[in-house]
Amino acid sequence: MMAKYAIILAAGQGTRMKSKLYKVLHPVCGKAMVDHVLTQIEKNEMDKIVTVVGHGADKVKEALLNRTEYVLQAEQLGTGHAVLQAEELLKDCQGMTLIACGDTPLLTAKTFAELFEYHKSKGAVATVLTAHTPEPFGYGRIVRNELGIVEKIVEQKDATKEEAAITEINTGVYCFDNQELFHALHQIKNDNAQGEYYLTDVMEVFKKEGKIVAAYQMKKFEESMGVNDRVALANATKVMQQRINEKHMKNGVTLVDPDSTYIDVDVKIGSDTVIEGGVVLKGHTVIGNDCVIGAHSQIVDSVLEDDVTVTASVIEKAVMHAHSNIGPYSHLRPQADIGQGVHIGNFVEVKKAQIGQNTKVGHLTYVGDATLGKEINVGCGTVFVNYDGINKHHTTVGDYSFVGSGSNIIGPVNIGDHAYVAAGSTITDDVQAHDMAIARGRQVNKKGYYDKYPVAQAAKALEEDNQ
Repeated sequence: MMAKYAIILAAGQGTRMKSKLYKVLHPVCGKAMVDHVLTQIEKNEMDKIVTVVGHGADKVKEALLNRTEYVLQAEQLGTGHAVLQAEELLKDCQGMTLIACGDTPLLTAKTFAELFEYHKSKGAVATVLTAHTPEPFGYGRIVRNELGIVEKIVEQKDATKEEAAITEINTGVYCFDNQELFHALHQIKNDNAQGEYYLTDVMEVFKKEGKIVAAYQMKKFEESMGVNDRVALANATKVMQQRINEKHMKNGVTLVDPDSTYIDVDVKIGSDTVIEGGVVLKGHTVIGNDCVIGAHSQIVDSVLEDDVTVTASVIEKAVMHAHSNIGPYSHLRPQADIGQGVHIGNFVEVKKAQIGQNTKVGHLTYVGDATLGKEINVGCGTVFVNYDGINKHHTTVGDYSFVGSGSNIIGPVNIGDHAYVAAGSTITDDVQAHDMAIARGRQVNKKGYYDKYPVAQAAKALEEDNQ
């Protein structure tokens, strides 16, 4: 089997993005553009991958880690110069070398595989990946002779009027015989409108030497889309989103309104789950079978097991076990662990807390830094008071306990199994199992006080007017 190598060009800053973030690191559906390219290349079982970095080199390395080797293009002198930086790592290798740009996030492993196979079948030293578009402005044009053989690739700024009218364009992806590539790179010049060393000029070197240059036309132009500004970034994101949504629907997920459903590329969803409109699923979220994710919910880096219902809520870095439900308008913050059959009602916030099986936290409640057992009822307006201004403190509530509405549970405190906290209590001490804690002031009624209150006079006048 012929060895396969790849060079990813990721050295450009991307000034047209007008961003502090380097171009190839801009995310598309939850993953940096250059990461998309690397991920698809990796699926072709490569022998070596080299990424050419320049601007933001450390940030690119931080994003891609040790999945690739790196070379530095310290000075931006064109694509040919960029590829030449990888010579030390690849010059002695025999095989095929794929070259792709780090700002083309829509390219697929299948297209790369087809390019490799076409290149081998033609016995070519170079094969260009091309596509047809009715709007070729800005792309290099593929110039063929009367027999359809590739003669050269002409950049937009160097094209004649006739060449500019050609609709077959260079996608910026190539497959080369590795050693022939580096041989030709040492022969190209920078006498062009940009004053740069164009990688495309190696094609003329090969032609002069009588070597075969081939071109493989990809089926969908949109897959070749390069991202140079925010408009193109939005367009690429839209195409990727459609691709992701279609994959999930084909796998048995119902998307009520795909056009308004935003799912990152690494999200996993089980069959017979229903996703309503306006939902955002981000990061490495995993959703099980038979779930319902209600409109306008957002779930980030979280795990939802089977038969979970989320209604208009936000979940981040949390776990919801099977048959639990939440919302509307509730928030699970990091390290929230919601047990089987748990009910989290409306306007509830849970942070760094474990809630046991079948416990109910109905509404208007904050649970932070706490462990709640099973079959507990937490009344409306309860606050687990976990922060003293310096440190966070933990609270434990035992199984089958009852916490009345409007209670303040001030940690650190332990409430035993089958304990009862009376409504309106402020709990600062432990409550033993089967005990009831009441911590509130005694009620005092002031006889006839209303009549002395100024508002009473206005109310009396209004009452008389209405008679």
